[in-house]
This record gives sequence, C-alpha cells and structure tokens, in this order.
Amino acid sequence: MFGIGMPELVIILVIALIVIGPQKLPDLAKSLGKGLAEFKKATDDFKQTLETDGRTEEEKEHLAKLAEAKRKAEEEQAKSAEELRVKVEGTEAAPAAQAAKAKAEAEKTA
Repeated sequence: MFGIGMPELVIILVIALIVIGPQKLPDLAKSLGKGLAEFKKATDDFKQTLETDGRTEEEKEHLAKLAEAKRKAEEEQAKSAEELRVKVEGTEAAPAAQAAKAKAEAEKTA
C-alpha cells in the first residue's frame, strides 16, 4: 500500500492521534474513507466513459467499411447486370449504361 509498511503506518496513526485527538480521529477516518470511495467511483466512471468512446469509434469505422463494401458490391452488380443485358439483347445499351454510371457516381458522392 504505497510502499508504507506496518511500522510506518503505526507511527502515522500515533502522530494523528496526538495531533487530532481521540474524539475527532474516527470522524476524520470516516471522512477520508468516503473521499477515497468517491474518488474511486469517479475514476471508474472515467474509465468506463473512455472505453465507451473507444467502442463507439470502432463501431463508426466498421460501419464506414461496411458502407464502402456495399457500394462496391452494388457497382459490381450493376456492371455485371449491364454486361448480361448486352449479351442477352445482342446490342449495346448505351443510354442504360450511362444511366447506371450516373447513378453509381451519385451514390459514390453521397
């Protein structure tokens, strides 16, 4: 406990007893205990807040990665659908391809 051994603790208690007096010493010890308990509670709350903030940042990063992956998958799906349409129809659907590109770019900027 803070590098204080039993002999040092006894000396501190004897000096406190002499300086403060036997009537006020229990009240002082009680106040000191309450103060330490409040300090510990505040420290725990602070640690919990930091952990929560850290988790929130990780979740935001994860959601951003998922959104990017979704956007890429949609672009690939649109591209493959257009290629399939061209193969099936036998003609190049230029207006539809341009519309798909414009839609993909609009989603990319959004």
